[in-house]
Amino acid sequence: MHDPESPASREEAQLLPDEWLKVKTVPGNGNLSPGVYYPTGTGSKRFDQRPVPSSPTKSLSRSHRHGASRRTRRRAILKNGECNILKSRISQRRLRFLQDMFTTLVDAQWRWTLLVFTLSFILSWLGFALIWWLIAFTHGDLELDHLPPMQESNGWKPCVFNIFDFTSCFLFSIETQHTIGYGARTTTEECPEAIFIMCLQSIVGVMIQAFMVGIVFAKMTRPKHRTQTLLFSKHAVVCQRDGELSLMFRVGDLRKSHIIGASVRAQLIRSRTTKEGELLSHYQTELELNADGCDSNLFFIWPITMVHRINANSPFYGVSAADVLQEKFEIVVILEGTIESTGQTTQARSSYTTSEIMWGHRFVPLVTYNRERQGYEVDYSKFEETTQVDTPLCSAKELDEFYGNQADRRSIGYASIPETIYDKPSSPLTNMTDRLVVDALRRASLSTKPGLPKYPSHYFNNEECSSSSEEEESNTNDRTNVIS
Repeated sequence: MHDPESPASREEAQLLPDEWLKVKTVPGNGNLSPGVYYPTGTGSKRFDQRPVPSSPTKSLSRSHRHGASRRTRRRAILKNGECNILKSRISQRRLRFLQDMFTTLVDAQWRWTLLVFTLSFILSWLGFALIWWLIAFTHGDLELDHLPPMQESNGWKPCVFNIFDFTSCFLFSIETQHTIGYGARTTTEECPEAIFIMCLQSIVGVMIQAFMVGIVFAKMTRPKHRTQTLLFSKHAVVCQRDGELSLMFRVGDLRKSHIIGASVRAQLIRSRTTKEGELLSHYQTELELNADGCDSNLFFIWPITMVHRINANSPFYGVSAADVLQEKFEIVVILEGTIESTGQTTQARSSYTTSEIMWGHRFVPLVTYNRERQGYEVDYSKFEETTQVDTPLCSAKELDEFYGNQADRRSIGYASIPETIYDKPSSPLTNMTDRLVVDALRRASLSTKPGLPKYPSHYFNNEECSSSSEEEESNTNDRTNVIS
């Protein structure tokens, strides 16, 4: 039970607007949910007959605005999926990164990749141009009597035709590396070293082109870009589903090409102290997820709400709405799958801190059938939209202790029923009106409509009120005995 004077109850009181009042549990009517706030106005019609609060003077004067008084936590994963990790004091960092040059350039920003792309060609052209100039200089092709205009008259045979200076060597280097072949400058059989350098430059040019084109292609087709069309809801919500408190968030895909074998994982990051007193400041705990009665493996054709049931196996089992305001933790969500169009594996990430958990909210449906277009339509304008629902502000553990084994009374939609109805009748129901009332209540309790009264299964299993026909038969026999 919640003590209204406890610090937890005072924190819960700050969560509600002025028109909400907290309902205390009445000793003679124990069917009210602990820590649940019911609207006093026209917000909900399911609780018209409710007890008047014992202390009206404690009406709340502070309205709760989302994220107003919450303590924020430094993120490990940003909302766009980037890891907020800074690495420092790495020994031989430059050497380690240079040893994996390809991955370094793929991970680098575009300006650095393009800079390396450009410098790789320019430096190779200049380097081989210098080699060609040295070959011509050592052979004597750059002397005034051996320049191209004087070669025919002197009978001089150079290593490379039409070489005048370093500029001519640079142009010949570009033509050789890219196999342009304008025809004005060619090598001769005079210099074996020139033939060797021509072969070497052709091989080096092909390797540079393959390396740089591969980097640009890998950078443009990275699976990371596919995550730009994978969406996570900005907020996570906590509400009841099937009588259990559940933490929920929504995932969606904007493209028509699906993610094959999509799976969603969630991890809780918070501090933990071991039995030996060691403080683990970033302890990770796996959260069990499911969606629409399935496990975390999704048939990802439309947005899906992922559900983490807060039960005895959940790390949030003892966390209430007031505790969320005080605790510091981060929920990291990960979506993995194979891109249908490219066959590459992609991973999208996001996270939720305590300021992004909305207690007492539920996502609104966004998938409808469009008769005009003959297909299911997803309205992504409602992807972030939520609606307030009646939700206990206590923890799931306190809720289980309050209800115990009364599984049929866990839902907030369970209407208020006086405790006297659950008492066994002292005599058989001989009045026809009473039998009709009981039959009507039985049908109402078996109905699937929300908010109708429900009764324990053992109530109508009495031998004293088995059926109306048996009672009529017994009454007939009694009257026959009296007459006789």
